[in-house]
Amino acid sequence: MWIVLIITNFGTIAVKVAVSVLLAVATGVDGTKEISKSNAVLVLVLLCFYTAGFGWSWGPLSWLIPSEIFPLKIRSTGQSIAIAVQFIVVFILSQTFLSMLCHFKFGAFLFYGGWIVVMTIFVIFFLPETKGIPLESMYTIWGKHWFWRRFVEEEADQENLP
Repeated sequence: MWIVLIITNFGTIAVKVAVSVLLAVATGVDGTKEISKSNAVLVLVLLCFYTAGFGWSWGPLSWLIPSEIFPLKIRSTGQSIAIAVQFIVVFILSQTFLSMLCHFKFGAFLFYGGWIVVMTIFVIFFLPETKGIPLESMYTIWGKHWFWRRFVEEEADQENLP
């Protein structure tokens, strides 16, 4: 899982940087020059590549990870809260993107690319691998993790891995 995530993240970061460089060159650093039709089409194609990469990497994770990490007792509540937070964040991002693009110019794409790096680092260091682990054993997985073990109750001490 990690290698696929890292490869797709480098791809999405590369696309964000490419869009930023293209916009900086085409419209100038201050963003006042007009962009040609061919450059506009290239930006559109690059953003389509980014969207496809996002759909293969980060997009499904907001649904997958909450369904795996919560214990059975609170799974439905945890999933509901996680998805509600996701919808709120997507709404905020959607409402602020154009304003950010007007103020940051090409830097808006570098800003989002930087967040992809931060998210990748978070996933690598803070999310344990759950492949092949029964849902009933999530306490054990979190109880063994170097960071999360201090937040897990005593049930994590039960050794119920296959």
